[in-house]
Amino acid sequence: MTRGSNNMANSTTGPSVTLRPRHKIASTRLAGFALLGALVLAGCQSTGPTIDMSRIEAEQGSEQNIASLSAVIARNPRDANAYNVRGSAHARAGQFEQAIADFDQALALNPRLYQAYANRAHVYSDINEGGKAVQDYSRALQINPSYDVALIGRGEVYRLGGRRQEAFNDFQRAIELDTTDPRAYYRRGLLYQAGGQHNFAIEDFATSISLAPQAPYGYNGRGVSYMAIGDDENAAADFNTAIKLDKTDPEGWAMQAALLEKRGDLKRASRSYAEALKYDPNYTFAKNGLERTKRAG
Repeated sequence: MTRGSNNMANSTTGPSVTLRPRHKIASTRLAGFALLGALVLAGCQSTGPTIDMSRIEAEQGSEQNIASLSAVIARNPRDANAYNVRGSAHARAGQFEQAIADFDQALALNPRLYQAYANRAHVYSDINEGGKAVQDYSRALQINPSYDVALIGRGEVYRLGGRRQEAFNDFQRAIELDTTDPRAYYRRGLLYQAGGQHNFAIEDFATSISLAPQAPYGYNGRGVSYMAIGDDENAAADFNTAIKLDKTDPEGWAMQAALLEKRGDLKRASRSYAEALKYDPNYTFAKNGLERTKRAG
């Protein structure tokens, strides 16, 4: 549902819906069902809070921090943890080849460093190497079967690859292990949503919100399911909250637009679609919505 942030495991501790709108309110209920179906389909395809990279701050990808970590490695060239941490910093900076090289070296020094397997898997996920990502997440879980980061990360690769039952099993296992990571609930919620089990989805999105109340993606996800069961009032409240939390997130604007379009308020819907495009000019869903509402209005 959202374009969320990546976090990596940097020590030895230890899904997003886009909207597809309908025509005018006068254009039959079938159009409304088509809109809701497209909303859910988009949720299955979106990446939203993106593949797990747990517990690294944005500044750790800075050149200064990478240089500092390199100095640590120069002093301790056989420190597997140091390579793992620097690999995480390289990944944060988008330096994926260097990140993989560091994780390779960390694992050469300590083949049981399961965090390095999970971190390398995160990078493979980011560069669309899903098969390699699943292999590395699975290796991490062979070493530590209770590692929720790997379960949630592998589950997301499965979900985005259409392997919904395997994804569900991984999210379910993380939840059974009492994970406090909101993404486990959010992504399981997306699977419930895709299966039309909106009441279960709403429960999971609510738990995700309780764990990350300042993140917009849970509100957007819950809003779509409210919309699907005809509770437009609560859907509107959730989309509005998501926008208040992050006015630069195109998802919230697009979802608000879809709801307005469903209600037949095409002029306001058009404005919200335009707002979404302001923050992501390549957002196909918002482009289509804007064209449609302008044409129909």
